[in-house]
Amino acid sequence: MSVVRPQVTVSDDPDRPAFLARLDDGTEAGGAYYRRRGDVVIFTHTEVDPAYEGQGIGTRLVAGALALVREAGGTVVPLCPFVRAWMDRHPEHDDLLHARTDLGSRTAGPGPDQANPAQAGQE
Repeated sequence: MSVVRPQVTVSDDPDRPAFLARLDDGTEAGGAYYRRRGDVVIFTHTEVDPAYEGQGIGTRLVAGALALVREAGGTVVPLCPFVRAWMDRHPEHDDLLHARTDLGSRTAGPGPDQANPAQAGQE
């Protein structure tokens, strides 16, 4: 038996602000909510309507949102646990991680020109 997954379109709704997953009939199936700081998208919360859970909507929502961020030349900070876990499983999107985050081993830290002030002069 095959499982039919609904078609999903992801779009950015900056007025909410959220990336929204919509089905072909226009039904909103989920959203990835964010804050924006210039070109940086800070994902804060993701939710899928319970009626559509288990159908891959969340996965397609995050993948689509990241594609839109990439297309716009932005970077992301995945504060939302779902987005962060999804990115952990898809390291091919690591280039989208904002370089100045402190969210784990796969994100870049401060550059050599931004040494820790507490360590200054301790050579």
